[in-house]
Amino acid sequence: MYLLIVFLPLLGSGVAGFFGRFLGSEGTAIITTTCVSFSSLFSFLAFYEVALGASACYLRIAPWISSEMFDASWGFLFDSPTVVMLIVVTSISSLVHLYSISYMEEDPHSPRFMSYLSIFTFFMPMLVTGDNSLQLFLGWEGVGLASYLLIHFWFTRLQADKAAIKAMPVNRVGDFGLAPGISGRFTLFQTVDFSTIFARASAPRNSWISCNMRLNAITLICILLLIGAVGKSAQIGSHTWSPDAMEGPTPVSASIHAATMVTAGVFMIARCSPLFEYPPTALIVITSAGATTSFLAATTGILQNDLKRVIAYSTCSQLGYMIFACGISNYSVSVFHLMNHAFFKALLFLSAGSVIHAMSDEQDMRKMGGLASSFPFTYAMMLMGSLSLIGFPFLTGFYSKDVILELAYTKYTISGNFAFWLGSLSVLFTSYYSFRSLFLTFLVPTNSFGRDIVRSHDAPIPMAIPSILLALGSLFVGYLAKDMMIGLGTNFWANSPFVLPKNEILAESEFAAPTITKLIPILFSTSGASVAYNVNPVADQFQRAFQTSTFCNRLYSFFNKRWFFDQVLNDFLVRSFLRFGYSVSFSALDKGAIEILGPYGISYTFRRLAERISQLQSGFVYHYAFAILLGLTLFVTFSRMWDSLSSWVDNRSSFILIVSPFFFDNNK
Repeated sequence: MYLLIVFLPLLGSGVAGFFGRFLGSEGTAIITTTCVSFSSLFSFLAFYEVALGASACYLRIAPWISSEMFDASWGFLFDSPTVVMLIVVTSISSLVHLYSISYMEEDPHSPRFMSYLSIFTFFMPMLVTGDNSLQLFLGWEGVGLASYLLIHFWFTRLQADKAAIKAMPVNRVGDFGLAPGISGRFTLFQTVDFSTIFARASAPRNSWISCNMRLNAITLICILLLIGAVGKSAQIGSHTWSPDAMEGPTPVSASIHAATMVTAGVFMIARCSPLFEYPPTALIVITSAGATTSFLAATTGILQNDLKRVIAYSTCSQLGYMIFACGISNYSVSVFHLMNHAFFKALLFLSAGSVIHAMSDEQDMRKMGGLASSFPFTYAMMLMGSLSLIGFPFLTGFYSKDVILELAYTKYTISGNFAFWLGSLSVLFTSYYSFRSLFLTFLVPTNSFGRDIVRSHDAPIPMAIPSILLALGSLFVGYLAKDMMIGLGTNFWANSPFVLPKNEILAESEFAAPTITKLIPILFSTSGASVAYNVNPVADQFQRAFQTSTFCNRLYSFFNKRWFFDQVLNDFLVRSFLRFGYSVSFSALDKGAIEILGPYGISYTFRRLAERISQLQSGFVYHYAFAILLGLTLFVTFSRMWDSLSSWVDNRSSFILIVSPFFFDNNK
C-alpha cells in the first residue's frame, strides 16, 4: 500500500503519455484521476497508521549506488511529516485532476497535460518519502522538470515560453546550493542517509575564521541547504519565477503554488531540522529571509492587476511565514501552516480559474467587475478562501498564521521581533490585496465586454465539486487539526522535527504573550479590509489624486513593477552572465582555445604538415639517393651505438616506429 501511494501517479502518467492518443481525452482523464485518487485514499490510510497509530514505516527496496564508503539505497520513510505531506499533495492533486477534466476539455492536447500533471504528482511523494539525500534530490529535480513542462504547456504563447525558461535557471540557482550541501553532508558524515546524519549532527565539527566570523561546517551546510530552499520555495531573490509561472493553465498554478513544488523547500528544512537546530547563525538567516519575503511579496501584491498574479504573490508571502517559522525552531507549526495553506490557496486558484474560464481567458481584474450576480457560487468560494488567507478568526488560516506570529514575538530576540513586525505588516497588506481582488472582480461596477457577460456562466459541476471540498478544508481543517498537530503536549510528530529544549517556546507563546500582541494580526487584517473597501469601490477621487501626484505615482510604479527586482536582476546579473557567456565562454573558449587545441587546430596542423612532407617528393633520383644514403648512415650509427642507447630506448617503441610505415596506404 505504501509503495502504491508513490507509484500510482507514475502509472497513470505512463498510461496517459504512451497510450493517450488511443484512449482519447476522456480515457486519459479518467485513468490519471483514478490513479491519483487511489493514491490519496491510501495516503489517508497511511496517515491513520503512521501518525495516529504512532507506527512509523521504513521500506528498503533495493541497493542503488554502492562504492566503498558511499552507499545509497532505494528506501522510503513514512513518518508523521511525510504522511502529512502525502495527504496534502495527493488530495490537492486529485482535486486538481478532477477540476482539469472540465477546465481542459476543449484543449486538443489534454492527454499530454494529464500525463504531465500526474508525473508532477509522482515526483513530490518521491521527494517527501526519500530516506536519503540523493532520493530527495531526485524528487527535487523531477518536480522542477515537471513544472517546466507544465508552465510551458501552451508553448505557442510567447509569455509561457519566457516564464518556463525563466523558472528553470532560477531553480537551478537553488540547486547550486542544494547539491554542494548534499556533498558537504557526505564529506562531513560519510553518508547520505538521513537517520545516520541526524544521529551524528550534535557532535562538534571543524570550524574556521572567515570575515572575522567563526564558521563551522554545519553552519555552511545549512546555509547551502537554505539556498536550495530559497530557489524552490520562491524566497527573496529567487521569487521572480513564481508569479511568471501563472502563464501556465490554472490547474498548474493551483498544483505548483498550493501543494507541490513551492512547499518542497519548507519540507526539506523541516526534514533536516536536526541539522538546522545546532548553528544559530543559520536560524537567524532563515528567519530574516522568510520575514523579508513575506513583507516584500505582500507589498508587491497590493498593486498587481492580474488576478492569478495577486494570488501567486500571496503564496510567496505565506511561504515566507513558513520559512521564518522554521527559523524560530517551530517546524511543526510551519508544516501545519503548509497544510492549511494548501487548502485555501488551491481554493483561491480554482475559483480564479473558474472566473477566467468563463470570461474568455481574461485575467485583468480591471476588465471584470460586477460578477457576483453572474458567479454567486464562485464568489462565495473565493470569499471563503480570502477570509481564510487573511486569518479571519476560527477559519483554517487563523489557527496557524497567528500562532506563527505569537511564536516570533515570544522568541525575544532581534530576529524574532524583526519577523513579528514584518509578519504583522504583511497581514495588513495581505488583507488589503485579498479584498481588493474581491472588490475589483465581483463588486465594483462592471468593466467587462458585453459578449463576455452574456456568455459567462458559473462553475460547472466537475469544477464545483473540488471547490466545495477545498472550501470545507479551508473552514474546518485548522480547527480539527490544531490540538492534534501543535497542541501542548501532543506526541503527533514523535520527535521527527527535532527541536532543542532551549528553542522550545510553544508553551510560552500560549500563556506568556500579551493579549494585545495576539490581537494585532486581527486588527491589521480588519484595517486592510476596510482600507481596500474605501480605496477601491468607493473613493475614485482618492485614486485619481494618487495617480496624479508625483510621489504617489513613483510609489505606485515601485510596487507595481515588483520592487524593480526583475529589472535589477536583468541589468546586473542576467546581462552580465549573457555577456560573459558570449565573449568569454563562447568566443574565447568554445570558438577560441578549445577549437585551436581541439578539432580545428589538429586538422589544420596535420594539413600543413602533410603539405610540407609532400614537398619532399620532388621526382629527382639524386634526391632519393641522398635520402637513402642518409637513412643508411643513421641506421648503421644507431645499430653500432645500440649498447650505449639501449638503456634509454624502449624496444617496443623502436619496433613500432620501424614497422608502422608499412601499414600506411600510399594511394591516399
